[in-house]
Amino acid sequence: MRGSLEPLDVGVQIPYYFRCPISLELMRDPVTVCTGQTYDRASIESWVATGNTTCPVTRAPLTDFTLIPNHTLRRLIQDWCVANRSFGIERIPTPKQPADPALVRSLLHQASSASALPASRLSALRRLRALARDSDKNRALISANNVSELLLSVVFHSDSADLSHEALALLALFQLSEPQCALVASDPDRVSYLVSLLSHSSVDVRVNSAAVIEMAVAGTRSPELRSQVSNAEGIFEGVIGILNYPLAYPRASKIGVKALFALCLVKQHRQRAVTAGAVDALVDRLADFEKCDAERALATVELLCRIPSGCEAFSAHALTVPLLVKIILKISDRATEYAAGALVSLCSASDQAQRDAVVAGVLTQLLLLVQSDCTDRAKRKAQMLLKLLRDSWPEVSIGNSDDFGCSDVVAF
Repeated sequence: MRGSLEPLDVGVQIPYYFRCPISLELMRDPVTVCTGQTYDRASIESWVATGNTTCPVTRAPLTDFTLIPNHTLRRLIQDWCVANRSFGIERIPTPKQPADPALVRSLLHQASSASALPASRLSALRRLRALARDSDKNRALISANNVSELLLSVVFHSDSADLSHEALALLALFQLSEPQCALVASDPDRVSYLVSLLSHSSVDVRVNSAAVIEMAVAGTRSPELRSQVSNAEGIFEGVIGILNYPLAYPRASKIGVKALFALCLVKQHRQRAVTAGAVDALVDRLADFEKCDAERALATVELLCRIPSGCEAFSAHALTVPLLVKIILKISDRATEYAAGALVSLCSASDQAQRDAVVAGVLTQLLLLVQSDCTDRAKRKAQMLLKLLRDSWPEVSIGNSDDFGCSDVVAF
């Protein structure tokens, strides 16, 4: 193995015994298997996950799949990293160890035990939440123990508010099954309880409640149940309040826009979103969202632009049209499609929106869009906009548009 290792570009060679025998990369979390061989945790877990039952080096059967952390080797690797930091090598962090399955089962039993003291149950839930936040592996381990069903029972049936709120915080880290979503959405008392938490004094409780509401709405296929949830008194006001929370707490805006989008999929209640202030909240936050959240926000804008009151409210906001024009071809194909769709609705309903779009430079954006690799739906929306805006183009723009070579866009 010594002869097979190439020096690093930085001028230092990794000692062969610091390299994982599978990946040949520097080990970050060395673990020892039952044969005595040491591997990087990610590599050996991937090896076993693909169906291999032998040790990669010795080819001996793995009679026990327990991975024992090699702390001594990990500390030696960390010391080596520190000694070679002048070559640009960063010290590997000390990895957090996966949760012990026996500990997880014990904590779940303690949290669900009606005979246990509330303080003891609360402590168990907090420890489970800390484990779940540590890693995806821990969440998978906890989830495999039917944790969602246990947590739903605690959230809705506990006499202790602290216990209910802690269970809600843990529940927000997992996915609900479709039957569990239906169980929440079909019960007006449960929906009412979650909506009441949207105005709680703790922002964490508010956000966790919104996360569970979003899961329940998005996770059920029944239009009737979705409509029942979105029709709950105060739900839009609560969700939009979370969306408007200061940017210093980014999880609020992320969960807020997810929940608002899920609720606005119910057409008959979109008017309530407009009345609750969704338009100002979306436009004011649009420039601050990251990619996935921006896509959801734009999808929500397009949905609300499909109703007259929503279209009117967005048209009345001075920043709506310039922002939508600016977003075209900037964030993603999906974001471009939604922005173009919203502009179609706005420009179809308002001559002022057409003039604002032209002033914002939409003509150049659309001509670039129809020649890009964007989706066919985005291109069709761009073509519709070009038709709508034909009479609003300045004469110089009409003349210059011949230079773009896009005769296949529309036949005017």
